[in-house]
Amino acid sequence: MSASAAFELLTPTAFLLRSGRIYADRTAVIDDAHRCTYAELLERCLRLSGALRNMGVVEGGRVAVLAPNTHVLLEAHYGVPFAGAVLVALNPRLTAAELATIVAHSGAQVLIYDYEFEAPARDIAVQTGGGLRMVRAGRPDDQYELLLDSAAPWHRPVADERGLLSINYTSGTTGSPKGVMYHHRGAYLQALAMAMETRLDCDSTFLWTLPMFHCNGWCFPWAVTTAGAAHLCLRKFDAGLVWGHLRDSGVTHFNGAPTVLVMLAWHAAAAGLPRPVRVATGGAPPTPAILQRMAELGMEVTHLYGLTETFGPAVICEWRGEWSRLGMEEQARLKARQGVGNVVSSEVRIVDAHGEDVPADGATLGEIALRGNNVMLGYYRDEIATRKAMPDGWFRTGDLGVMHSYGYVEIKDRSKDIILSGGENIASIDVERALCSHPAVMEAAVVAGPDPKWGEVPVAFVVLKSGAVASEVDLVAHAREHMAHFKAPKRIVFGELPKNATGKIQKFVLRERARELMKA
Repeated sequence: MSASAAFELLTPTAFLLRSGRIYADRTAVIDDAHRCTYAELLERCLRLSGALRNMGVVEGGRVAVLAPNTHVLLEAHYGVPFAGAVLVALNPRLTAAELATIVAHSGAQVLIYDYEFEAPARDIAVQTGGGLRMVRAGRPDDQYELLLDSAAPWHRPVADERGLLSINYTSGTTGSPKGVMYHHRGAYLQALAMAMETRLDCDSTFLWTLPMFHCNGWCFPWAVTTAGAAHLCLRKFDAGLVWGHLRDSGVTHFNGAPTVLVMLAWHAAAAGLPRPVRVATGGAPPTPAILQRMAELGMEVTHLYGLTETFGPAVICEWRGEWSRLGMEEQARLKARQGVGNVVSSEVRIVDAHGEDVPADGATLGEIALRGNNVMLGYYRDEIATRKAMPDGWFRTGDLGVMHSYGYVEIKDRSKDIILSGGENIASIDVERALCSHPAVMEAAVVAGPDPKWGEVPVAFVVLKSGAVASEVDLVAHAREHMAHFKAPKRIVFGELPKNATGKIQKFVLRERARELMKA
């Protein structure tokens, strides 16, 4: 018997093919003056595929996109894979030099960029040798629209569901960019999980507050389309504008780091909403104060956990109905747990140094380990880092936690020196290198310090060269010249660094100092 009717290769672009038919007349995208139905979105994405083919992008070719949360970046999540190419969504907050490194490493042939980023895009082209095909986008008269108008719709079927779909770059603790490889199968299943876990449907309106470049927007560019919901694009986060949309645009869902919730919860425009809004947050446990405030405003907060290497949220704090009868303090304690694997994830484990499971006693510390369809293929062009991250078929997250009953995990500390600021990862070594490039600096160590707005911010401890002079203002300005501004230290402390007998800097001592410093 033929089994051809019993198997279909999985790819997240299938969701648009479906929604383009059954929700053809429904609103798909709202992006300022640009609006389109699902039929029109499908047509535009197929034409983008045709345009890339006309430009000579071959199967497996890389297409980089530098854009805010607009219809252009959303369309790239479909048009690029429709062409059989690989999407490289870039973080606009990085410097041109950092972006050029990523573009060169990925081997991108084409750079689609928003008109707001004309200057860094041109710098990227120069720094990568000038071989990039440049496509300006974001306005009706830009080249992007002309290319779509002149191209015929085209679709290259997926040949391998575990083939490369996108590369998402994350700095890691070494500061060198790592390209996390996503596959079609994983993105398809993760999108289904996100649609189900957040209860999206065809009457939902999803507000794009989460950066779409970050883990491919936690796979929500595909998840929202899966449900036939409306994508409400937001070019730049502004708390007042978000409140306007929450009141007047029928928003039912949005995602964001805890800092986003804080900025919204205490904004002057904050007021109770006429309808419930579902909010997914990750990066740090929500505090009791923010949970209570969000509940008062009519928002239901769900805590998620994941990494770039896991297609975004692989773990969810699955809420049990009986917990809603508990006091707010106890609810906050439970919501602080990262939770259990989402509906398509494999079992979440906490393992010791030998790869053995620790007791589920809520106290024994170990490392969170994950595996399954929503784990990366590996790091692009970095086999050593890939083997280190997955030594035995389980991905080691680098996060230390405990296992509670019913399989709920809770992070207790990070084994790596990553600083998580406003949902963005900052490698401490990047900041240290920038500071040490100043002629007055002899030594620098950077750790995370608590911050009420961003969660964590870089705090630098600096030793100046004998006889040298430099102020805190001088060094912060110097760091900003060498890296994205959000990576620069927020406080600098001068003095000797604590070291052990072998001369290694004792960062655990500095973290405690930073906590005390930021409290003052």
